Amino acid sequence: MTSQTSADSIVCSDLSIAHASGRGTPERVVDGVSFTLARGAALILVGATGSGKSTLATVLAGTAGPGVGVVGGDAVVEGVSVRRPGRRLRLLTVVTGYLGQTDGATLPARLTVGDIVAEPVTSRQRKVNGRALSFRVATLLDELGLPLGAVGKYPYELSAGMRQRVAIARTLMLEPRLVVADEPLANLDVEAREIVRSALERRQRDAGMSLLLVANEPENVARFDADVLALRAGHTVGFGHGVESMTWTPSSEADRRLVSS
Repeated sequence: MTSQTSADSIVCSDLSIAHASGRGTPERVVDGVSFTLARGAALILVGATGSGKSTLATVLAGTAGPGVGVVGGDAVVEGVSVRRPGRRLRLLTVVTGYLGQTDGATLPARLTVGDIVAEPVTSRQRKVNGRALSFRVATLLDELGLPLGAVGKYPYELSAGMRQRVAIARTLMLEPRLVVADEPLANLDVEAREIVRSALERRQRDAGMSLLLVANEPENVARFDADVLALRAGHTVGFGHGVESMTWTPSSEADRRLVSS
């Protein structure tokens, strides 16, 4: 396997992932995927429904559910092997911020926005500086274009786009070295999409944060200066920096439409 350097956020080598099935035979959903994500760079995963991109994202973020496991190859994410993370899994979930596809729609109904955004800190530390924590929450909400008055509101009082930005703020709370986000621009209008994109790219530029994004809409792919990796049935069928420079496998004509607006 290619060794990881400090200049790399992810080194993925021939990675294969399987879901446990009711028949007892694991179903392979990602098969032999390889790529390197450099520190401060961005990679976007695209593919039709069922291509394996969301499963790949959860494994790399250390958030895969029961029954999902690495069955071949490996990936080293921020210095942690996802095949055998052991006790380092906790470290991986601290240095990696993960935004799931439904996180914006499933915010805890009984918590205020302020409590939701602060949760990555309060769930890990028994004693916190309340004033500093409140300032950090307010700063994140402001950066993402949310009014300060949203701090005391509950999710049901917010629009879908506002809830999505609350989920993004929670993802950024620990200032992660890597953000893995599944459809981060979902439910956002044009203005909010630009605010979120700018916030993510500012962290790339100023803090060297890396991005691994899952995108289903071609216009969202074009919004980022990123490598693009296309999957079909768990296999890589296209790769390149930006849509225009992608190299495709001979049988991937239909897949090219995924990134052609």
